[in-house]
Parts: sequence; structure tokens; C-alpha cells
Amino acid sequence: MKRSGINTLCVHAAHSPEAGSGALAEPIVLSTTFERDADGGYPRGYRYSREGTPNRAALESCLAALEGGIGAAAFGSGLAANMAVLDLLGAGERLVAPLEGYYGSLKQFAEVTRQRGAVLKLVDFREPSAVAAAVSEGARLVWVETPTNPLLNVMDLGQIAALGHQAGAVVVCDNTFATPVCQRPCSFGVDLVVHSATKYLGGHSDVLGGAVVVREDAALLERLHAWQRLAGSPLAAFDCWLLRRSIATLALRVRAQCRGALEVAGFLATHPAVAQVFYPGLASHAAHALAAAQMPGGFGAVLSVCIVGDAARALEVAARTRLFTRATSLGGVESLIEHRASIEGPGSRTPQNLLRLSVGIEEPEDLVEDLRQALA
Repeated sequence: MKRSGINTLCVHAAHSPEAGSGALAEPIVLSTTFERDADGGYPRGYRYSREGTPNRAALESCLAALEGGIGAAAFGSGLAANMAVLDLLGAGERLVAPLEGYYGSLKQFAEVTRQRGAVLKLVDFREPSAVAAAVSEGARLVWVETPTNPLLNVMDLGQIAALGHQAGAVVVCDNTFATPVCQRPCSFGVDLVVHSATKYLGGHSDVLGGAVVVREDAALLERLHAWQRLAGSPLAAFDCWLLRRSIATLALRVRAQCRGALEVAGFLATHPAVAQVFYPGLASHAAHALAAAQMPGGFGAVLSVCIVGDAARALEVAARTRLFTRATSLGGVESLIEHRASIEGPGSRTPQNLLRLSVGIEEPEDLVEDLRQALA
């Protein structure tokens, strides 16, 4: 039977009875080493936990099923997952990446290309001609993030994948904001999908992790697993267990968060103390039609707002919230608010009066009332 429903997929990709005992809750295998047979073989498939564990194998299979890939590799953080992909870059090769994106990724791109003698080309991915020009000179990697952090711009995945493939590049999409509940980049031809699993996949602000899902290239999957082993950067067994447990409720959480974000964004868009709202679910968003077509599962649960005034006024609004916690991250069941430019530090391109909101699973009307009093 084909499991097409996203809730069904989340539950059954994340849960299966344990073969030995029939336990429905997956056992946590914390052992770092595994017994050999008398002839020196490893018929059970595991030798040393850096190379593989039952919990990591189960999580990676689950992630591949969610994104529609042939396999996945789980890492100790989102940036570690990025590094595994960036290891594909050789001296003189080109990485084409967006001008706007997660500041940690952009810093990583600049440093890795500098160290490797590779070339970094940053372009506005909303302009197909700019992407086409950048890849026409040759590209090893084309990296796209959509929706973007923190301005929630939406990029055309099918178009970017086609341009990248014409240049012979591996096309990578950071799907952290959207999750496979809202958007599945592999269906648009993207080769690799990366996640900060710390965010929605974990969903409870209690586990750090990253992942790369491979659409169809088995050799590329093996290279990522080889890097995982050699760099000593795999995700630990307990963290894998936490993530797989949380994924069973991923669709329930994300759908509720998307509904809440849309209601919050609609309220903020009409408030006189708000200069601008960045959220693709609003009809006023420049790429709303593209987002509706590309993100059939929802528009995500992160939005940003520019407050009327300066940085001090934005910080004042954040300080007055009661249900939104002032903290850096997103994707948890609790709602968070942060002044993004001060997090990113010197050189930030983010407007000084911008606040980024991660909407949790609280009742949307309660979140709206909290923002109403904070903006008063």
C-alpha cells in the first residue's frame, strides 16, 4: 500500500516494531562497539558507532523517506551537514550561492572557499538571469535556500535546478524553514537537501543535529557517508533517537504552526506600528503565487517584521512580549522572537528594525494578543 498522506508518512517512517521484542518504541542502542563473529565478520552490520549505529540507520532511512530520496546522512549539527556538502568543492571550483540566507551558512561559504582556493559567487536568486550568468562560467555547487532567512524570499526551485544541471553542477537546497511537510525539493530536481535538524525535525529545542538527503546519486551518498566517518561528525545514537521520535508528530506540529503564523502575519500586516511584514503566505508577498505552487503543504511558520522606528524600538517590542520567548532558534513548539541584526553582528545586511518570529503551537489568538500589547 502506498502511503501518500504526510501524517501517515511521518508516523510510519519514524516508527516500526523492534524485530527482537516487538517494542513499538525504538530501543536506544548506546554501545560504541559491536561483537564480531568467531571468523572475524560483522554479520549484524555494525562494527563501531562512528561508522554506524542502529539508531542512526533508522533515522537516515526515515529522513530519506520524508524527502523522497534514496538515502541520507545525519550529522552533529546543521553546519556539520553543510561542511559535508562543501567538501565536494575542489580548488578553483565554483560555489554559486544566494546573497541572502542564513548568516552562518554564508560565513561558512566564504571561509571554506577561501581555504580551498575555490570561488564563491553570491547572486540574487530571485533573478534567473543572474543565476544563469553565474553558472554559465562553470559551477560545482549551486546552493539555494527557500524561504530565505530572515526576509522570507521564495526561490523557484525547478528553474534553479534546471540552470544548475545545465552547468553540470550539484544543486543543493536548504529546506530547514519549509520542512518536507511544506515543500519537497527533490520533486523539483534538487540533488541534495540539507536540514538543520535542530529546528522543526527536532521540534522541542532539545537536540542539535543536521542532515543531508540525496535524491538519486548513490555514489554521492557514499561520499557523504565516507566524510561522516572520516570527519568523525555523525549524530550520536541518543540524538538520533530523539529526532526520530519527534518526526512522528512533525506534520501535526508544522501544520498547526503554519496556521498560527498566517494568522499572526495577517494581524501584523494591519498594525500601524509595523512597517512591513515578510511572510509568503500573505497575498501581498511578491512571490505568493510561486510559494503557493511550490509549498503545497503550507507557507512555513517563520515570519519577520520591520517595526516602525529603529533598533531600540524593535528591541523594546521584543522585550514586552509575554508568550514569545526572546531566544535564537526556530521550529520548536514554543514561539520565539529575536532582533536578528544584533544576533548576526557586524556586517549584517538585516534591517536594524527587523524582528524574526518563530511561531509555535500556542493558540494563534493568544499570540496575536501578546503582540498587540507588546506593540501598544
